[in-house]
Amino acid sequence: MTFIRKTSAAGIALATLLATTAFTSAQAQEDTIKVGILHSLSGTMAISETTLKDAMLMLIEEQNKKGGVLGKKLEAVVVDPASDWPLFAEKARELIEVNDVAAVFGCWTSVSRKSVLPVFEELNSLLFYPVQYEGEESQRNVFYTGAAPNQQAIPAVDYLMNEEGVERWVLAGTDYVYPRTTNKILEAYLKSKGVADEDIMINYTPFGHSDWQTIVSDIKTFGSAGKKTAVVSTINGDANVPFYKELANAGIKAEDIPVVAFSVGEEELAGLDTAPLVGHLAAWNYFQSVDTDANAEFIETWKAYIGDDKRVTNDPMEAHYIGFNMWVKAVEKAGSTDPDAVIDSIVGVSVPNLTGGYSAMMPNHHITKPVLIGEIQDDGQFETVWETPGLVVGDAWSDYLEGSKDLIADWRKPLSCGNFNTSTGKCGGSGS
Repeated sequence: MTFIRKTSAAGIALATLLATTAFTSAQAQEDTIKVGILHSLSGTMAISETTLKDAMLMLIEEQNKKGGVLGKKLEAVVVDPASDWPLFAEKARELIEVNDVAAVFGCWTSVSRKSVLPVFEELNSLLFYPVQYEGEESQRNVFYTGAAPNQQAIPAVDYLMNEEGVERWVLAGTDYVYPRTTNKILEAYLKSKGVADEDIMINYTPFGHSDWQTIVSDIKTFGSAGKKTAVVSTINGDANVPFYKELANAGIKAEDIPVVAFSVGEEELAGLDTAPLVGHLAAWNYFQSVDTDANAEFIETWKAYIGDDKRVTNDPMEAHYIGFNMWVKAVEKAGSTDPDAVIDSIVGVSVPNLTGGYSAMMPNHHITKPVLIGEIQDDGQFETVWETPGLVVGDAWSDYLEGSKDLIADWRKPLSCGNFNTSTGKCGGSGS
């Protein structure tokens, strides 16, 4: 009898220990808020996206130093969709269903974003997208913290036309949805300004394209017609390295045929010999060279975190900085990480940007941003040569495309629509 009693007591003790351990483990999970990071760490887009993963880890660490969010620490969950567009959707589902993240910060290319949209809609989760894109979209579950075309592409063309006297246009892009749609908008915009068909050259190349000799030769020929010519580049990823090298090999200088890029920032220039590229341009909403106290503090924090004084900052990093701080503020405002609560609370949220002033989340889930044109310097940085006098509101739907110019997006109740037609008074039922 004594042995039985002792055995029973030991069993009870063991059961209690296991139950306590399970409770402690569950409690530990409940005491953190998980944040998903969905950026390519391998493949053709790793050159651009790896830094964004690092930036998010830094932002999460800095927020945890402030006490986290709602009294809980943030926990980063990092996955690698490997520049494989269908894999983005799988990894997004994994983050939401398996890892139970409260929000996801990620994607670069529009094809990767398009891949994950159905997942975020189906599972009612939140995506903060930090890169310039083609517009023609406003989804309830997505917050677009990068530039819409009216915050980058259109101002860049205006600058070249008005300040540089450009009359002939090469629209060169990687062959996927962002360059094709952006160039469709730019072509319509140029024609509305009186530019003739024969003064517009459009060219697309695959991801990772490396043999630019023929294309650059065609650009040089196109630019020899006696009219000032410029290249508007939506070339993405590591294809930019051989593109710029071939421009230099062909003797194409900025004063002859300037290139204005929408996907080349400080990170991409870090892998190039910038000497032959001095004077070429990029259009962004932020440059590392911006002289503000907020930017100086951000750069100092970044270099200390990454442990490398040579690592640079760039525009999509600032977009993550803005988007992450907007999410934190919206969660605290709602008192919850529940997606519906955050969606309801985030419109109107305003946070500091790094260029000076504040950026606000608008009802169309786009933000307000300044637009900067920067000239490449021999140190791989940009000198701002032009900027908008104030902040520009991101426009989800282009004013220059027939199917879009009557559409607006407003996710506030009672409208709650991503493509409301102001002519018919009806919502199209989808945000893209």
